[in-house]
Amino acid sequence: MSAFGVRDLLDVAGAPGTAGRSDAQEVGARFSGPPASAQPPAEALAPVLKGPALTPVVLAGCVRGLEVVLLAGLGFAVHRIALAGVVPLGWSYIVAIVAVAGLAAAFFQVGGCYRIGAFRSIAKTAAKLAAGWTMAFLIVATVMVFAKVADHYSRIWLASFYGGGLALLAIERIALFAFTGVQMRKGLFDRRTAIVGGGEAAEELIRSLEASPDSGIKIVGVFDDRGDMRSTDVVAGHPKLGNVSDLVAYARRARIDLIVFTIPISAETRILQMLAKLWVLPIDIRLSAHATKLRLRPRAYSYLGAVPVLDVFDKPLADWDIVLKNVFDKVVAVLALIALAPVMLAVALAVKLGSKGPVLFKQQRYGFNNEQIEVFKFRSMYVDQADYASAKQVTRSDPRVTRVGRIIRKTSLDELPQLFNVLKGNLSLVGPRPHVLQAKAANTLYDQVVDGYFARHKVKPGITGWAQINGWRGETDTSEKLQRRVEHDLYYIENWSILFDLQILATTPFALFKTENAY
Repeated sequence: MSAFGVRDLLDVAGAPGTAGRSDAQEVGARFSGPPASAQPPAEALAPVLKGPALTPVVLAGCVRGLEVVLLAGLGFAVHRIALAGVVPLGWSYIVAIVAVAGLAAAFFQVGGCYRIGAFRSIAKTAAKLAAGWTMAFLIVATVMVFAKVADHYSRIWLASFYGGGLALLAIERIALFAFTGVQMRKGLFDRRTAIVGGGEAAEELIRSLEASPDSGIKIVGVFDDRGDMRSTDVVAGHPKLGNVSDLVAYARRARIDLIVFTIPISAETRILQMLAKLWVLPIDIRLSAHATKLRLRPRAYSYLGAVPVLDVFDKPLADWDIVLKNVFDKVVAVLALIALAPVMLAVALAVKLGSKGPVLFKQQRYGFNNEQIEVFKFRSMYVDQADYASAKQVTRSDPRVTRVGRIIRKTSLDELPQLFNVLKGNLSLVGPRPHVLQAKAANTLYDQVVDGYFARHKVKPGITGWAQINGWRGETDTSEKLQRRVEHDLYYIENWSILFDLQILATTPFALFKTENAY
């Protein structure tokens, strides 16, 4: 379901969150932080504010790839040691080596050897690894016999490859067990989960989650809008940290990966009211199947360990998507800096000679999940008139802008230093543009103009974006301009792909010729 479909649904349901009512007002903590009930735990969790780059899914993929490479490398190494100068390394050996390594990885996958729980237990996984490795060899050997090419392979090589593979897998998995144990103790692979709703339903869900050790769930607390006896201060040993507005503030300060509702589907209006506040967060949201009498087919559910849940929202980027986008950003940023170095030097020289003051302008803006980041730009204003808080938007023929500044702002050359922000990791090449903290449209704060404005911060902001190449760059002096920009930003978030990023990057140079809104 798209973001705009959800917002329309919430409006129809009569949930709060209409335009003119800011997320800051809803949370009551945009600048002052969360309420006292939520602030201490959030402060205590400060060392884990950042989400782990190495999630269980990414770790499993890395281990899978590593084992294929190790096993294939072992096959080639055994051939070189045992058969060098005697039997040449022809295609017959290469195909056999690749087939054995690939089949072994496939059997390990089927046997559950790439689950996070398998990395934490050597004893339970050893037999499956040995069985998978043996099956891979038996299948390849059977094919050799039926193809009448078995005599072309050295038996010494086959035996050494098989025995060496068992030993190599044992060593690799022991090292993996040690690595995973250390990281687990640090909480790296924990899926930090907030429970919404109290009472017996929450207690039942929490006990079920804690009874599934392979779920990787770590409950950080319970949040409930009810304050009566139906929702006690402690639920199944976990404290109640506040209401849903407190949860939004909490999630801005501490890492939360998952929110699970224990509220029955029959409480539709109450759920929609809560979702109206929570959907702006870059967090997975699920509805516990424990909380409803509705029974669907097993495939209709996703599972937290053995606990069935219904998917409500997914974070836009997760696991390999994050890795892929980060690698893409870093590689392209480095190439762009090399290619544009002469242009950037020329602009820097022009800025320096054009007026007194530093070449770079640094400004606090909103980043991922409303985090405040420092964004770099070439200075385009007179230094004594620089507007660090952007209390007043730049307009046509603005006297604060230098002659050089008019040119570089029109052509967006002033944005080039943000390539260093990309390398720093707080900005992406493509994404919603980062806005200043007190940005206004028609003298009204952005988040009060557009309902759900902060949902555009579900991903990292970017140097360019879908809104910019569609003409919604520059001044946002009216609510309609801001609305259109946010609509395009949310469309990008809901439809992200590397190909989409490439399309936007390829179109950006042509979009720069549309300068009617850029001053």
